[in-house]
Amino acid sequence: MHTVLGSASTKVVIGDDQPFCVIGERINPTGRKKFQEQLRAGDLSQIEADVAAQVEGGAHVLDVNMGVPLADEVDLLSRAVRLAQSLTDLPLCIDSSVVEALDAGLAVYQGKALVNSVTAEDERLDAILPLVKRYGAAVIALPNDEDEIPMSADRRLELTDKIIDTAAGVHGIPIEDIVIDPLAMPIGADTSVVGVTLETISKIRAAYGVNMTLGASNVSFGMPGRHTIGAAFLAMAAKCGLTSAIMDARSPQIVEAVRAADLLLGNDAWGANWIAAHRAKQAAG
Repeated sequence: MHTVLGSASTKVVIGDDQPFCVIGERINPTGRKKFQEQLRAGDLSQIEADVAAQVEGGAHVLDVNMGVPLADEVDLLSRAVRLAQSLTDLPLCIDSSVVEALDAGLAVYQGKALVNSVTAEDERLDAILPLVKRYGAAVIALPNDEDEIPMSADRRLELTDKIIDTAAGVHGIPIEDIVIDPLAMPIGADTSVVGVTLETISKIRAAYGVNMTLGASNVSFGMPGRHTIGAAFLAMAAKCGLTSAIMDARSPQIVEAVRAADLLLGNDAWGANWIAAHRAKQAAG
């Protein structure tokens, strides 16, 4: 099953027979005090550096989030989408919890975007899925609702069923445009949570065959050696059926881990991408 995203001039295909899709997470003010201050002042210039670093790192898609307290997120997100599209032809993942901001970002986007995100809460499904359908976008959906973040794979599977039934059956969104986030939790808080995430990935793959993504940095939050943990986790998750991740595209260790997984899982014919990347690194060195 292929999820096809696009800008005005470039298409990216996500699928289990495709190279792992790297969604660059950097255009996000969370935890970045200086960037937050710049955005409150209406200054988007940092986005230029963030785009360049992620493109150089090997991102296929860029996540754009302008969630800053005490700022006009609707205006910021529409401006950020325009700016990012003027800097790169990579498709964008438009990321906001504010419905009006998603609408504004999608309205100015050229191509087929990925929307981040919706949950299984009835109110969120009713608010966001009509936007996704109207703009012909794809959507990331998280199997949690107003009652819980499920701690079992089976409950996450039940909520995935609800999401797919509502998105495809009620709103007419093609199932290939529904990308499920199996919920990555911090292993520093509970060492069993990654096992549940991997089990969820395997079960969703077997039941629905849809593409999946997650916030890769969530797994290592609060732990030392975060890039090593992230690299190991993503290779394991790719084997279970994860086809993309919102991750730090500036980290060679993490990007190389998913590229190695592509090679070992048969998604890099004759190792062409791996060899080309190695030669490029040698040339740069």
